[in-house]
Amino acid sequence: MNMQALMRQAQQMQQDVLKSKKEIDEMEFEGKSALVAVKINGAKQVLSVKIENDNDVKEDLSILEDMIVIAFNDALKQVDAVTNVKMGKYSSAMPGLF
Repeated sequence: MNMQALMRQAQQMQQDVLKSKKEIDEMEFEGKSALVAVKINGAKQVLSVKIENDNDVKEDLSILEDMIVIAFNDALKQVDAVTNVKMGKYSSAMPGLF
């Protein structure tokens, strides 16, 4: 394989990586726990937090805090899973990229 063909292949791969990353960044993921739902985008930015009205939670805010952490972690795991599926094909070609 000549150098020009290798460079074209690398440029095409770079464009594919950027396109896949943009697609992931624009996706929305919702993490849930018992009374809390959080929505984030693929860039791991928080879009919304919803807390269901429950009188039991008003008495113990530490439970609510734990539920928020669980919901965020759930949403972040979804982003990571989609990123691994979409971008995993590039990691073998470019180790250490993700």
